[in-house]
Amino acid sequence: MRPRSLALAAAIAVLPLTAVSLGVSTAQAAPAPRVALPNTVNPAVAHSEKKGDVPAEQQISVAVSLKLRDTAALDHFLTAVATPGTPEFGKYLTPEQFTARFGPTQAAVDQVKTYLAAQGLTVTEVSANRQVVSAHGTNAQISQAFGTHESSYVDPQLQRAFFANDAAASVPADLADVVQGVSGLDNHAVRKNRLAKPNSVTPHTASSTPSGFGPSQYDGAYNLNKTGADGTGTTVALWEFDGYSSSNLTTYDSQYGLSGPAVSTVSVDGANYDSAPGQGQGEVELDSEIVRGAAPKATQLVYEAPNSDQGEIDMANKIVADNQVSVISISWGSCEPDTTAASMTAVDNAFKQAAAQGISIFSASGDDGSRDCTRSTSGSSVKAVDFPASSPHQTGVGGTNLQVSGTSYSSESAWSSAGGGVSTVFAKPTWQTGTGSGTMRTVPDVSSNADPASGFAIYTAGSWQVYGGTSAAAPLWAGYAAQFNQKAKAAGQPVLGEASPKLYAVANSSNYSGAFHDVTSGSNQDFPAGTGYDQVTGWGTPIADGLTTALLGGGSTTPPGGCTAAQLIGNGGFETGTAAPWTTSSGVVDNSSSQAAHSGSWKAWLDGYGSAHTDTLSQTVSVPAGCKSASLTFWLHIDTAETGTTAYDKLTVQANGTTLATYSNVNAAAGYVKRTLDLSSFAGKSVTIKFTGTEDGSNQTSFVIDDVALNVN
Repeated sequence: MRPRSLALAAAIAVLPLTAVSLGVSTAQAAPAPRVALPNTVNPAVAHSEKKGDVPAEQQISVAVSLKLRDTAALDHFLTAVATPGTPEFGKYLTPEQFTARFGPTQAAVDQVKTYLAAQGLTVTEVSANRQVVSAHGTNAQISQAFGTHESSYVDPQLQRAFFANDAAASVPADLADVVQGVSGLDNHAVRKNRLAKPNSVTPHTASSTPSGFGPSQYDGAYNLNKTGADGTGTTVALWEFDGYSSSNLTTYDSQYGLSGPAVSTVSVDGANYDSAPGQGQGEVELDSEIVRGAAPKATQLVYEAPNSDQGEIDMANKIVADNQVSVISISWGSCEPDTTAASMTAVDNAFKQAAAQGISIFSASGDDGSRDCTRSTSGSSVKAVDFPASSPHQTGVGGTNLQVSGTSYSSESAWSSAGGGVSTVFAKPTWQTGTGSGTMRTVPDVSSNADPASGFAIYTAGSWQVYGGTSAAAPLWAGYAAQFNQKAKAAGQPVLGEASPKLYAVANSSNYSGAFHDVTSGSNQDFPAGTGYDQVTGWGTPIADGLTTALLGGGSTTPPGGCTAAQLIGNGGFETGTAAPWTTSSGVVDNSSSQAAHSGSWKAWLDGYGSAHTDTLSQTVSVPAGCKSASLTFWLHIDTAETGTTAYDKLTVQANGTTLATYSNVNAAAGYVKRTLDLSSFAGKSVTIKFTGTEDGSNQTSFVIDDVALNVN
């Protein structure tokens, strides 16, 4: 090993030779190897009848999703920003900050654009957060670009014609590191609203008295009228694939004496259905009217997108890039087994950005019980949950049958068609505690009234209707979140942000009974309601004033045992290419080839100069009170020119100034060695973890550190 300054000079010296060796003519180059992109075939292909080839000249639009960077650091940040007591709590990012730290680089975007253009495709748009590059071209050009063959099919379950790629898409190997997936290669996927009507309800004209629950009843039942908030100063996004008539919303407001900011539309990919709403009009107007009833002064932005994989991905990314809202309500979805996994990943990546920016998302869990594919390709024999409700970065909302006494809560039971069960796509997140064993995400998280037999009065398409479905439950929770954000701002506290970690903390605490109605009777096809969490109603329905008090810190929200399992170190693999949130001396975070990283490309390289020198690396974290275990792990490689058994050059590891371990040139080894140190005694404290490397006046020793973690439980 040479001193670092000499190694740098040597690296510079070989550059001309490298340039010469790369001067190979294109005629001699072998065809570039391609890498298949997993989960890019629509599951319906396996169940459908192939009818022929798609014409070569047919135009197809695609959305190329790019990978996020440093996902380990992102996961740490999302945990920390939602955990009271951590330095990051409530310190949400702007879209620009998120993209700079975790989004695809501009170089990656340019690389994808250059490739698409070289294949003859027209790049139409790049999302503001750089996560999606949209393009279109002929089928022949698409097939060449992504190594696919497009065929026409008929889905026998739905009796629906569609086109799709027969096998997984692929890209050249040099793009595989930046491309997450490709959507738009099929047109099978259609999101369905989660709207339910009673079996026999006669529509009433505008002059008639509406049936079903009005705002005074559902606000009273869930204590939404006792929080002292009305949504003032907050903005809610409605996630829609159809349009609405403003006059219908005005009629609803007039009937119930409501007033608030006018609802406005935000078009995605040119979609705007408001001049001629389709069959989903009732869904859009239900969403808006329930939010208005729960949080009348909240501003509503109705995002309208094409009903397709690409439309959904583009809507998700536009909402987070616009950053105009603090809450999103979603009442459309598709069953997991019949949804292309690559598209779900792309949407979930945008949801991660939403969580980092402090945006709460509430999604309807579906209206086909634990068999969410009943009205889809896979059919009712398959246990399945609904996406996006299964994403771990939003809150899935199930359904109940609500009984009231006047405007007061009387009782509740699980709605038999409320969606719930176990995801086959997403692993159980660390915050999902108290839900039993298993490694996969369970749905829903919470619930509210959804049974059309106890439905809501909704004015739509010129008449009064009674509607239910988890479509009604999601906007009710979104309205509650708008109320909470108003209260939090007044109290000088952060907005709710990613709601589930905080809701689970309350549910697992002594505040549970004062914050939730625990629904213990009823079932869907496969899961019964019961005490505590269940896969029909989640933790239950809101007691809005009690829940607000608990979330604002009016009671103990510490889970039993006082600790939620988590990894606390930020940027432990240094893959952001910058030090933050570490504090370091100059030149420590490094990606040179002179010393290899344990994983990825970056590491922390202390010393190695062969002269008197000191380098430091430190980070401050908070270890939650009650954690019984706090384990610091890191991978350490020591390279030295020293000989013998005398410790000339040393690395000390300290916590709040207490030395935990000392390593030296005597511990040098050929590769990395995993080190583990116990920090359990620091539970309930803010602790500064510090690495200090010191060299004497001769013979270099390099202390190379990577993949640092502090796991608590």
